[in-house]
Amino acid sequence: MTADLLDHPVIAERYFFPRPERFADPCWVEVAEAQLACYSRRRHAGAKTLVHFHGNGETVVDYLDGFVEAVDAIGLNLFLAEFRGYGMSTGSPSLGRMLDDVAPLIRAVGCPVEEMVLFGRSVGSLFAIHGVSLFPEVAGLILESAVADPLERLLLRVAPWELGCTAEDLAQAVAERLDHRGKMAAYQRPLLVMHTRNDDLVEVSHGERLHRWAGGKKQLHIFPRGNHNNILAVNAREYFSLIENFVQAP
Repeated sequence: MTADLLDHPVIAERYFFPRPERFADPCWVEVAEAQLACYSRRRHAGAKTLVHFHGNGETVVDYLDGFVEAVDAIGLNLFLAEFRGYGMSTGSPSLGRMLDDVAPLIRAVGCPVEEMVLFGRSVGSLFAIHGVSLFPEVAGLILESAVADPLERLLLRVAPWELGCTAEDLAQAVAERLDHRGKMAAYQRPLLVMHTRNDDLVEVSHGERLHRWAGGKKQLHIFPRGNHNNILAVNAREYFSLIENFVQAP
């Protein structure tokens, strides 16, 4: 039973907010019962590729203006991963299946995993953290406004009885697939955590915990300005400078 709880439609309805968005020349990735409309830009031979998992109410299209150019200026290739049911992708959001999509997404990037830096923003951190648990040899992990405790976030919007289970059942289902403490402790490659002190949706303690749990070389940067949804806009220059220094570090 617990294996199916993360795919319960009540979780999908309360936790994911997809919207249709179209853009030219998507990179289609085949996953189980869906096609994901991602974006790929490879202009730098031999460079690392930033594999980006966006936030809950966002789509790939939100990153095509400005973010792409800034990443390109750093000298990185870019892969913007899309979720099932979001943007031009087929299927419907479903947490368990979205975790299953991570492996085929990473394999579709088109370069060795040792040349990838996984990036997870907000809800996207669930998938980036899962990614490094599947591919621990990636070059690095960047977490921005990330979630340390997925069970806490789920319980803000869903009661166990609505899923037809006990609190213990839900906790077990989350622990089986979303054990962020265990995944971060096992991850031994470089880590950059960015959060804002004034995050109004995912409080800064989440970023602090993720940084504390990590087992390898790690950096925590807490911005004094901005909130959950404008952290990039308010801190753009410093934000991209941190990313550039991180990916260029030996």
